[in-house]
Amino acid sequence: MLKTLLGDPNARKLKKYQPLVTEVALFEKEIEALSDQELQGKTAEFRQRAENGESLDDLLPEAFAVVREAGRRVLNMRHFDVQILGGIILHDNEGGRVKGQLAEMKTGEGKTLVSTLPAYLNALTGKG
Repeated sequence: MLKTLLGDPNARKLKKYQPLVTEVALFEKEIEALSDQELQGKTAEFRQRAENGESLDDLLPEAFAVVREAGRRVLNMRHFDVQILGGIILHDNEGGRVKGQLAEMKTGEGKTLVSTLPAYLNALTGKG
């Protein structure tokens, strides 16, 4: 009954993250045009930006686009939008504090590929 009145909380949460998925997609063409060396150089750029006070949440769209492109080049596997969404959920934090959310995915939906997104992003701080 409450779901009918208020809507599914998971659906609301997924809808909230959709603009970030769109932002990642907007970086795709720009990142795709980079050479391998330029793509690798993005990590140093992101680390510097993080050291200068830019939050991981601010870096997320471009960093996820870099991981998506690296996956395409190295593994011949491009993250689907639903996998980008899963990565956002795994990373999600509030004021630098991780909320501890999980993303449930079925067998074969790319959980390992999804995990590369927040792992890369959170490694930029050098804090493990």
